[in-house]
Amino acid sequence: MAHRSRLSTILIDVPAAETDAAVSFWSRALGVETRQPPGEPQFTGLRGALPGLTLAIQAIDGDARYHVDFETDDVEAETARLIALGAEQVDQWLECRILRLPGGQLACVIPRHSDDETFMRLSKLWN
Repeated sequence: MAHRSRLSTILIDVPAAETDAAVSFWSRALGVETRQPPGEPQFTGLRGALPGLTLAIQAIDGDARYHVDFETDDVEAETARLIALGAEQVDQWLECRILRLPGGQLACVIPRHSDDETFMRLSKLWN
């Protein structure tokens, strides 16, 4: 069955102890306001920094890095598509699949969260 997906998010992963400094730096460097989603204190969005994409800081237990999220209406199908292209699933967190991409970067395949207009306008249909 066909599904849709899009690159939706770029995350700046920082060690939890450095989150406040990173949020302050990035919000001031980009001239944007920040926002924490309710119930998800590990994320701080940098509102309006990248039109059409979400840019956020994520507090992690580990080393600083960047990773991207693919938003999809079918997590299983999109994960399989990316694995067929050379990615490897290395973990899972709730409904999200964590992949290591060719080149060593991390990416997550996440359930759709954008509104209908944004998702349909920016996503691609895959067979």
